[in-house]
Amino acid sequence: MTSAAARRGISFALLLPLLLAAQPVATDSYLPALPAITRDLGPASASLTVFVLAFGFGQLPCGPLSDRFGRRPVLLVGLASYALAALGCALSSGIPMLVACRALQGFSMAAILVCARAAVRDLYPAHEGPHVMARGLTGLGVVGLLAPLMGAWTVQSGGWRWVLGGMAAYAFLLWLLCWRGFDETRADSAGPSAPKGSLREVFASASFRAWASLAAATYGGIFCFLLLSPMVYISYLGFSPAWYGWIPAGGSLVYIFSTTLCRRLLRRVGAVRAVQMGSLLSLAGPLVQALGCWLLPRTAWPLLLGHAIYCIGHGIHQPCGQAGAVGDLPHLAGRAVSWSGFAMMAVAFVVGQVAAGFVDPELSHGAWPMVVPMALAGAALVLIAHVWLPRLPLSHPRKESP
Repeated sequence: MTSAAARRGISFALLLPLLLAAQPVATDSYLPALPAITRDLGPASASLTVFVLAFGFGQLPCGPLSDRFGRRPVLLVGLASYALAALGCALSSGIPMLVACRALQGFSMAAILVCARAAVRDLYPAHEGPHVMARGLTGLGVVGLLAPLMGAWTVQSGGWRWVLGGMAAYAFLLWLLCWRGFDETRADSAGPSAPKGSLREVFASASFRAWASLAAATYGGIFCFLLLSPMVYISYLGFSPAWYGWIPAGGSLVYIFSTTLCRRLLRRVGAVRAVQMGSLLSLAGPLVQALGCWLLPRTAWPLLLGHAIYCIGHGIHQPCGQAGAVGDLPHLAGRAVSWSGFAMMAVAFVVGQVAAGFVDPELSHGAWPMVVPMALAGAALVLIAHVWLPRLPLSHPRKESP
């Protein structure tokens, strides 16, 4: 990179964790407010479902838009829309308005995350991308740890509307930071839009397919935990909601550690070898859980230990998978990021719906509906890391723009 790009990179390295943290701010801090929203406005679960769907599908147009118009304008519009949507949620007088504003917020968050991830590829060579993403995801893990605690405190002290008002304030302050400190990162932002057939070029990349599959597989496993763990720990094992809250918080702590470990592994052994090590952890964790389900079906510690082991692997796979998916496509980073992100959400949604279908009111299957999908994800990660990635052809990327 040139010195100017390096200066932008230093500023961006500080902004990246804050941009990625827009996701846990919008989701993790919102969860403690749901009971209060339900009490005041009515059943609010649809607002969360619509938000997730808008985030997943919103990534598809945001990638091409950022390739055509540049990262900066799409990012600034996304942050402004995020703030306005959160403010609209805070002022909602009924569930329809809340759902509509949450849908806009999910779409806006897609623009923020797509531009943030694409800018990593714009500013850094392919081999540095995983390091940068790991640092950014470490910051996301810290916010993921604090967001539900702050959300619960805000609901108790001020009410649920202040939680959403806090989201709006966060986005507005971040908009100001990006307005002042985020320069356009796409080198050819003044040029024509990407040529026709560029989407075909994205999927023709063997590197994109392999690394995007890695990111989707690991996220599918962790999503099954997020979806089904309340049923397992609260309804099946009898944990109180307060005690259960420490389980995802503990997972966030492990995730912070594992993204830091990922950076050390990348320096020592490289991305492929790092994810090979991580894949063994991703499979070992669910196997520990499965052994507990078989031998100690009403015991929590095998499930907790297995989840911690899986989270270590997840913290290695996510930075490598997200950065690797765009490594060979610097000229189409927006499209590559958007389709990789959509694949993660699509896999998570499908796997989660199938797994939830095995949960009955009597909980006759115990923790197996959560454990089996995580084990399958671990097996897929082992195959991708040990069979697919080593067979990728040596890439010959286009010359990096100065």
